[in-house]
Amino acid sequence: MSMFKIFDTAGSGMAAQTLRLNTVASNLANADSVSSTAQGAYRAREPLFAAVKQQVDGQLGVAADAGATGVKVDGITESQAAIPSRYEPGNPMADASGYVYGSNVNPVDELVNMISASRSYQNNVEVMNTTKQLMVKTLDLGK
Repeated sequence: MSMFKIFDTAGSGMAAQTLRLNTVASNLANADSVSSTAQGAYRAREPLFAAVKQQVDGQLGVAADAGATGVKVDGITESQAAIPSRYEPGNPMADASGYVYGSNVNPVDELVNMISASRSYQNNVEVMNTTKQLMVKTLDLGK
């Protein structure tokens, strides 16, 4: 793997973790939202990632010594967990039966995802910094 490919790989990882952090922020911002229907309630979102394989002779494939060379976003899914309902007849958002429907966001899970995404992002930054230092040291050898 070329040294410059490392920047592409780490950069794609950083972009993926940025999307993950934005998704967590959206989930946390909507954790206490309510709706008058279960279908209209906010559902927790989570990004799906896939490994990107390197190009071999212009075709997508894997060379003998090649592995995954990056990350791409395959999409964002919505949680299928049950939507909680509460009996609040005085709430203006209540349906005809007096129920309001909250989001299925679990703040503890979201905070764990936030910490994990932040650490992964930091690791990718460290990979880029280390690679840069190695390249500078390599150039210094020629002096």
